[in-house]
Amino acid sequence: MKPTIELMAPAFLTTAVAEVVRRKVKLWLCVAVVLAGTSLSATTLVPTDFAQMARESELIVRGTVVTVQGQTAGPRRAIESLVTVYVTETLKGTAGTSTVFRVPGGRVGAYRRVMVGAPVFAAGDDVIVFLKGVAPAIAMPYGLSQGVYRVARQGGGVVVTPAVTAGAGRVVRGDPSRRPLDTAAFAREVQRALGNVAPPSNRRAIPRAR
Repeated sequence: MKPTIELMAPAFLTTAVAEVVRRKVKLWLCVAVVLAGTSLSATTLVPTDFAQMARESELIVRGTVVTVQGQTAGPRRAIESLVTVYVTETLKGTAGTSTVFRVPGGRVGAYRRVMVGAPVFAAGDDVIVFLKGVAPAIAMPYGLSQGVYRVARQGGGVVVTPAVTAGAGRVVRGDPSRRPLDTAAFAREVQRALGNVAPPSNRRAIPRAR
């Protein structure tokens, strides 16, 4: 009877092989996430100045969301949502009784796409939106969530609340894009950003000595 010879690999080689396999698995997982981009997307947005956003938006309106309808668009058939808003106030531009804009993400049948940084709307939402885009293209909120403000009741009044976004950048004291304001004050800030309202003077008159 011939003896059986068993070859054993050194422990350090076994550990090295396991590490290589682990790295390959991570690589394939990353590739899988990229290929699944139609269902999950990410984006990096650079926060912009409130005045710049107001100037560069073609339309700024306040209204109530009526419908949110998902659809596929583009050669990759990515899912986006068409949001119809009943306009109650126009702060810049010309709008009819309603306006339609689009946002990345949404649901079509059994498929859903989520995009980091994109705002989500539901029927009944009271919003102020800064829209950028020229026909025949359908407008989008400026900077996605940066161009969306929620209107809600707070402390017996109605206030405009800025959207919460990651990487908000440098904080400027009094910046209307970072603090809740009542709707009239917010409208004044928009007009001031557009150069239609002179900023209030904080200087007090000092009596001259006689």
